Amino acid sequence: MSCLPIRSRARRMGWALACAGLILPVLPCPALTLPAQARTMPPAPVLPLPPGPAGNAPATVLTAPIAPLSGPAQTLHPGATVPADWWRTFASPALDALVDQALAANTDLAVAGANLRQAHELARAARGVLFPQIDAGYSIERQRLSGTIATPLTDPVPTLFSIHTAQLSLGYSLDLFGGNAARIASARAAERATAARLRGVQTIVAGNVVLAAIQNAALNAQIEAVQSTVDSDREILRLLKAREALGAIGKADVAPQEAALASAEGALPPLERARQANLAALSVLLGRAPGAPLPDLPSLDTFTLPGDLPLTLPSELVAQRPDVAAAAAAMEGAGADLKAAIAARLPSLTLSASAGGAARDFGDMFRDGNPFWVLLGGLTGPLFHGGSLRHQQNAAQAALEGAQAQYRGTALQAFADVSNALTALDSDARALDAATRADTAAQASLGYVRRQLELGSVGTLTVLNARATAQQARSQLLTARTMRLTDTVGLFTALGGGMPALSGG
Repeated sequence: MSCLPIRSRARRMGWALACAGLILPVLPCPALTLPAQARTMPPAPVLPLPPGPAGNAPATVLTAPIAPLSGPAQTLHPGATVPADWWRTFASPALDALVDQALAANTDLAVAGANLRQAHELARAARGVLFPQIDAGYSIERQRLSGTIATPLTDPVPTLFSIHTAQLSLGYSLDLFGGNAARIASARAAERATAARLRGVQTIVAGNVVLAAIQNAALNAQIEAVQSTVDSDREILRLLKAREALGAIGKADVAPQEAALASAEGALPPLERARQANLAALSVLLGRAPGAPLPDLPSLDTFTLPGDLPLTLPSELVAQRPDVAAAAAAMEGAGADLKAAIAARLPSLTLSASAGGAARDFGDMFRDGNPFWVLLGGLTGPLFHGGSLRHQQNAAQAALEGAQAQYRGTALQAFADVSNALTALDSDARALDAATRADTAAQASLGYVRRQLELGSVGTLTVLNARATAQQARSQLLTARTMRLTDTVGLFTALGGGMPALSGG
């Protein structure tokens, strides 16, 4: 038994633990290098960029304004950045208020924000492997032994006793082949992917709110147009019945107009149903229950078609689009997972230390002779795991290849979305001109026919044809106006929306 005083032994034990805690994290690693398979990752996929920013759209959209004769012109500016609050380019305060409410109360955004906070905490938790792991423990054991097997101590019959143990443990794993670093990189990549998905949800929510507002305005305009047709059909029916009363026409001339009036009235319920369904969808986007009061909604005439439109270059689009950024982060995470799977097949070095005391009485745990300490170092290398480690590496390799293909496909789809949006804007301008000419002519023709009907110089068939043509032309005009607005929204969302991610912390 050593005769060193208790304080001296405790001080020596404390210095041993302190030195272990300081030395373990900075011990030099042996001169080991990764094998070739760990140092050679598959190259990132090469993206075939489109030859121009317009893609398949007519090249004229880049050189001249999209200027229909019957509507405002739109000019594309290649290389211009998408404004973060792009919906304000429609110059509708009511629309701005709707989007602001949705960004503050939408449930999908709340879920995406929570997912980002979770990914952020998981990324921080993954960094724990960079530091020593320190644990403290205390245990008490109460035991009764048989008198036959009891060991003779101070008590001649020590059959009943307690043991108190307090212990401090420290462990540290050296990252010889970068496995821990790869797992940290994977967690960080997952956080970046989640942040990009949050940006994507923001863009989708804002875009859907704008589209719902435009759709509501269009449905209201369609309902007003159909109601106007119903009123016109009722007036025509009144004129026909007046002529019938005079004996100028018979029942055969009146019955088709009654059928036309009933048909026009039958077109109102489906439009009203669609309007109510659209309002319910808008309520959900705003985080409200369907039927709850909604803010003022803009009408079709209060929307201002943006005249200057940004056009992100293809090389910049892959960084701006949230879905492409998320796919890129997922690809980086898959590469880190492959490195970690390779490192799992290589040796690992672990250092650990523990110190404490044990005694029959609580106050004697650190008295002379009762303290203990242990320093351990271990090198472990996998020899045989039934092929599981190799197959896990192969699975990680396949996951990386799939992530690379997903990234390439997502980027190509982004190029296609922009191309389709530009094509739609160009065709919308021509469709608006045609619809405007048709509506002007059809309304004029219906006016002439109604006047001739009042004079008794036309029959029912002529009236029905003129009324049907006018109704169809007005519907096409409203559709053309609506499509210019919705396809402009489509261009903004295809370009990635331009919004920075909301804070996930």
